[in-house]
Amino acid sequence: MPTVSLSLGERSYQVHVSNGALDSVGFMAEKLRIKGKAAIITDSNVSALYAERVIQSLRESEFEYSLHVFEAGEQSKNLQTLETLANEMVAEGHDRSSFVVALGGGVVGDLAGFLASVYYRGIPFIQVPTTVMAQVDSSVGGKTAVDIAAGKNLLGAFHQPKLVVVDPTTLLTLPPRVLSEGMAEMVKHAILRKPRMLQQLSRLADELQLGFTLTTIEHLPEIIAENIEIKARIVEEDEKETRGVRAFLNLGHTLGHGIEASVPLGELLHGEVVSLGLRGALHLSKKYSGLKERDEEEILKLLRALNLPLSLPAGVDIDKALSHTAADKKFSGGNIRFVLLSDLGSPLISEDITRNDLREAMELLTTPY
Repeated sequence: MPTVSLSLGERSYQVHVSNGALDSVGFMAEKLRIKGKAAIITDSNVSALYAERVIQSLRESEFEYSLHVFEAGEQSKNLQTLETLANEMVAEGHDRSSFVVALGGGVVGDLAGFLASVYYRGIPFIQVPTTVMAQVDSSVGGKTAVDIAAGKNLLGAFHQPKLVVVDPTTLLTLPPRVLSEGMAEMVKHAILRKPRMLQQLSRLADELQLGFTLTTIEHLPEIIAENIEIKARIVEEDEKETRGVRAFLNLGHTLGHGIEASVPLGELLHGEVVSLGLRGALHLSKKYSGLKERDEEEILKLLRALNLPLSLPAGVDIDKALSHTAADKKFSGGNIRFVLLSDLGSPLISEDITRNDLREAMELLTTPY
């Protein structure tokens, strides 16, 4: 079982990656001496697929538990759902001695993690991510949040999990579009720290075209663990994004979040807008920080091979997207903190990108690739 450790002092934890790991959640929690009653929080899609296996693993380790299910989708990642879940937990007798198990994709992890951070002023939680996006990115690092009308993830907290359990076999039940979107974060990690991983992702793109099976995912634990390792080392260097290093993980996200906020929920998935944002960031990197055109082309071809979009859908309002970009958390004191690449594996933070540059990059996304 590949294991990635995050060294964060008293907030340190491990990420276990293994096919079939869902059946070991209770055992691993017991091994860590986690006590109390478990509140399993999941969504209406994941509950029917995997809740019973997690429940059984908790039973085998003699944990008491309650199951809490909310409607699947980004539209549920809000304060209303948070309050509903909190009231359900109170009704089930959960107190400060309880812990949360977040079973699902990025929405579940963000919402359940934020609930754990504020319930009785903070209780432990375990991440059990079931999508590519959540497994390689959002379940690791302690960022939790909900959306409000003004923007995505604007209310949140840093609350590190006690444990992350990654079972790549859950990817077998993902729709092709959701499977592809998570690959955008894998590409991002590779070009930030390990360009040699791009070859692995290219082979993965070929397998994606054929459809994942139990045979083709045998090697996924190692690829996923390597992705997690990249993010883990960045988080260790800059846990709460105060030194600038963790901001590198925002590559492709400044434009991406603006686009995501400008369209109806669900029209574009998070990984899809990251792919679009990466195209814009690569263009500006070539223009301002010396990124070679051949490197830009290599990344764009890989994104396309992974079935990720590189052009905006018809009808996206560029002005609206740019307006949302200006409200994003990546602005500090009114200045744009934009992640560029000088070379594959060499990111930098620039405060020299202007709003005109952002418009130029956004307009590029209206053209086909």
